[in-house]
Amino acid sequence: MPDTRPTQHTPPESLTGSPAAQAAWLERNVVESLPTGGLAAKLSKSAKTGIPLRVKLGIDPTAPDIHLGFTVVLGKLREFQELGHTVVLIIGDWTARVGDPSGRSATRPQLGPEDIEANATTFAEQALKVLREDRLEIRRNGEWLDMGLEKLFELMRTTTVAQVTERDDIAKRLAGGTPVSLLELLYPVLQGYDSVAVESDIELGGTDQHFNLLLGRDLQRSFGQEEQIAMELPILPGTDGVKKMSKSLGNYIGVTESGSEIFGKTMSIPDSAMEEWFRLLLDSSVPTDVGPRDAKRQLAAALAERFAGPGEGAAAEAGFDSRFIAHELATDAVEVSFTVGDQGLVHLPAALADAYGVSRSEARRNLSEGAIRIDGEQFIEMDIAPDLLDGRVVQRGKKRDPRLFVMGDSSHAA
Repeated sequence: MPDTRPTQHTPPESLTGSPAAQAAWLERNVVESLPTGGLAAKLSKSAKTGIPLRVKLGIDPTAPDIHLGFTVVLGKLREFQELGHTVVLIIGDWTARVGDPSGRSATRPQLGPEDIEANATTFAEQALKVLREDRLEIRRNGEWLDMGLEKLFELMRTTTVAQVTERDDIAKRLAGGTPVSLLELLYPVLQGYDSVAVESDIELGGTDQHFNLLLGRDLQRSFGQEEQIAMELPILPGTDGVKKMSKSLGNYIGVTESGSEIFGKTMSIPDSAMEEWFRLLLDSSVPTDVGPRDAKRQLAAALAERFAGPGEGAAAEAGFDSRFIAHELATDAVEVSFTVGDQGLVHLPAALADAYGVSRSEARRNLSEGAIRIDGEQFIEMDIAPDLLDGRVVQRGKKRDPRLFVMGDSSHAA
């Protein structure tokens, strides 16, 4: 049945009947759409024939859950659905047995069939937190990759060894003497054949999928099909604000986490990551009428509302305030004072050393390790403005030291 949930992926009414305008809207926040002008041509052809485009995304179920980073590409798929096109979500139950070498410095560990099946089921369910059900095909590439040798030989003849060994990640491993299995060299050919099997018009992927997306076009041409458009989307940084969001790195937020977890983890991201998070997850800009802290609260509430459900954003924010701002986390929190320096800033290592009875060098080390939180937000700065500390709750590592202190500006004391 049609999905009537409100979404930031709903196209403006002005796009109706204009393939060029639709292409421009779909290509915002996209790193590359190849070939140039190809998407507008595909949309124009679809409008004339009345046949929806088939937009492909392949997922290898190598982990059990979807995180916010993955919703960037799912959101783009949803936009195609909103314009009336069909999304073909391919669960790579067979390619997962090989392992995508893209961006890898070593061979991926192989998963067992039971793990792959369990992850595939979870992926399909969680993808519906973003995608519509009524313009969606969910396929497993075991349908066509469970092929005989004759078909496999035909497929392997389409691609040269030079093509797959010249790609940057494989070339680096070969140059460094790191083993590369024949299966890994076969992986992009198998993924490319997915495009042939489902006759995709467009394939989406992250920037790390550049080679695989273009090889899909080559294979379609080899099998006499019209070549797909390759759309590369940016990769969302994790909660550390630096590295790609990844479960293995622990810098992720899962789409099935509670509203309070989503809100709290979002509040921990560095200010430098907010622009990308707003743009890629909410399709908006960082608000300029409020400070960074309040902008981050808006982001956190919006994400909790979107993924945990209606009302969860406000509830998560209220719970966060209760724990960290209203100081209800610990009613016995001790009030301590701090001193403002000559430059109008508070030297945080000095304030922490006085509060916790430790040396300033240890306090500096705590800050650099990310062990200090102020009102629940991780701080690594050594010198901060007094208003960022006055009346706030300071926490020094839950396990290391559970004591909480409410910091006060000594210059305001009576």
